[in-house]
Amino acid sequence: MSDTTETFGMPLTAVEAFEARFVPALFTPWAERMVDATGIGAGARVLDVCCGTGAVARLAAERVGETGSVTGLDLNEAMLTVARRIRPDVEFRRGNAMELPFPDDAFDVVTCQAGLMFVPEPDRAIREMARVVTPEGTVGLQVWDRRSEQPAYGPLIDIVERHAGPEALSLVNTYFVLGDRPRLEAMVRSAGLEVAETLTESRSMRFANVDELVSLEIQGTPLGERLSEDVVRKIVEDTRVALAGFANADGSVDIPFAGHIVIAHPA
Repeated sequence: MSDTTETFGMPLTAVEAFEARFVPALFTPWAERMVDATGIGAGARVLDVCCGTGAVARLAAERVGETGSVTGLDLNEAMLTVARRIRPDVEFRRGNAMELPFPDDAFDVVTCQAGLMFVPEPDRAIREMARVVTPEGTVGLQVWDRRSEQPAYGPLIDIVERHAGPEALSLVNTYFVLGDRPRLEAMVRSAGLEVAETLTESRSMRFANVDELVSLEIQGTPLGERLSEDVVRKIVEDTRVALAGFANADGSVDIPFAGHIVIAHPA
């Protein structure tokens, strides 16, 4: 999949914007669901792959207590910088999801929240997660649903493509490349895991207005370094019209985001 996905390397300024707004609005609620679904409890050894700024790792650390351990791993050093700043008591280390720097059977729970789609070979990464989890352990994967199932982000992506071109489209569209549920489950099984359940849900993010949504989407992702002010203005203007149906009486907007959580165990 290296020809269709971006590595999503983000500078520190973009990561800080991402942490300030997108994490509490979207990633934390999904992280809570992930931690619950994987059954993380006291004493567990947890690995969070593609940990980003540590949304899952932070919650996991609260669950495992002093007798457990949590390790967050990410390839982006800026993500790790912010993660360490927020939770210096959690181990965050740089590493490649396709070559996990851990021995076999090292963790009771392995999670990956909204990061697998940015890995060039996601099937290889899942095999690595299956390798490092114990025979009785749990692997939890969260990805976003297909673009066709995103009623707000679908139109936004169309607008980005129209004004910013195919390169920007490739970046934004990467969010949804693993959204086909049967295909994702087949990848998990091919990695030697048995799918216990797949949770498909939609959660909403609230923004003050459409302008805030577009600004954060651009500044909190690599798009911020790629688009001119004129292009951003055109995207904002068209998005106001396209997403008018998601607006509340006070001008705020509730933007739904659908995703899957796959819970699996070694076969």
